[in-house]
Amino acid sequence: MKIAQVAPLWERVPPPNYGGIELVVSHLTNELVRRGHEVTLFASGDSQTLANLAAVYPRALRFDNTVQEYAVYEMLELSQVYQQAEKFDLIHSHIGISALPLASLVLTPTVHTLHGSFTKDNQNLFSYHQKQPYVSISNAQRQIHLNYIETVYNGIEPADYPFIAQPQEPPYLAFLGRFSPEKGPQYAIAMAKKTGWKLKMAGKVDVVDANFFEQEIFPQIDGQQIEYLGEINHTQKAQLLGNAAITLFPISWQEPFGLVMIESMATGTPVIAINRGSVTEVIEQGKTGFICETYDEMVQMIPAALELNRRQCREYVEDKFSVIQMVNKYEAVYEQVINNQIQLSSYIHAAQI
Repeated sequence: MKIAQVAPLWERVPPPNYGGIELVVSHLTNELVRRGHEVTLFASGDSQTLANLAAVYPRALRFDNTVQEYAVYEMLELSQVYQQAEKFDLIHSHIGISALPLASLVLTPTVHTLHGSFTKDNQNLFSYHQKQPYVSISNAQRQIHLNYIETVYNGIEPADYPFIAQPQEPPYLAFLGRFSPEKGPQYAIAMAKKTGWKLKMAGKVDVVDANFFEQEIFPQIDGQQIEYLGEINHTQKAQLLGNAAITLFPISWQEPFGLVMIESMATGTPVIAINRGSVTEVIEQGKTGFICETYDEMVQMIPAALELNRRQCREYVEDKFSVIQMVNKYEAVYEQVINNQIQLSSYIHAAQI
């Protein structure tokens, strides 16, 4: 197949540090190339890929403070994609609502993977284009009625996450993610202080969350019990998660997937999480972690989580959340969507005769 993969321009593919969407796109694109598909990746110019790279800007926009209007470059990227749509058998968009209007104007089908959540505003546009083919990344994500072709869980390469059989001494809890209210770093800190556990935290602080970080998080970082490591790279991330006794996932929003959960379990570290969004689809209760209804319950489950089998956590990810399984499902989605388009074109042609 000739496939166009369309990635956000905010981060490079794969991301040097934080960036779940871009990591998934990288794994998907490279594995498709290995399987013999002709793939063009539309992404920032500093991206690293086995595919043909098409870029409208030389580097990830997040690291270029001269860019004032992100949307301009996203529109340039989409213009580049859809002006040559006939060259592809299928276009796979990872950038949300922006591709929807253009996708309906060409014959080449576009598959839209929903990496984010629905809002009161964006669901109006999704609903207007509800007949386009969509892929959800969890069943919990399906909050509005759309033409869902399949749920495809995000996949990682387990070999990129060394298994660590025993956590580091002295033991600590880990938090990894954006420092935003909905990701719950404030709750992770509260749990550490309530229990006396050391907490190591890492992740990026977006501009929109700067005030939250400065007011709610930074004053509680003492470098002793509460340690902030900043925005770390992949190797540091694997070490942070793998050496931890437990990873905390104290979200307060409907998380569409939560890549950090499978990254943690891949290293052997169980996860204690709040029951929101996709959590029940990602954690196997009582085997790879615990799913809780309250933050107090999360605290109560720490002793039980310490008894979980770390090797079982690793094998669970290998069995359910590998890149191979993800790409197998996406190939099936592509074939179904292309066949549906062929059948539709044949029907329209027959009706015109």
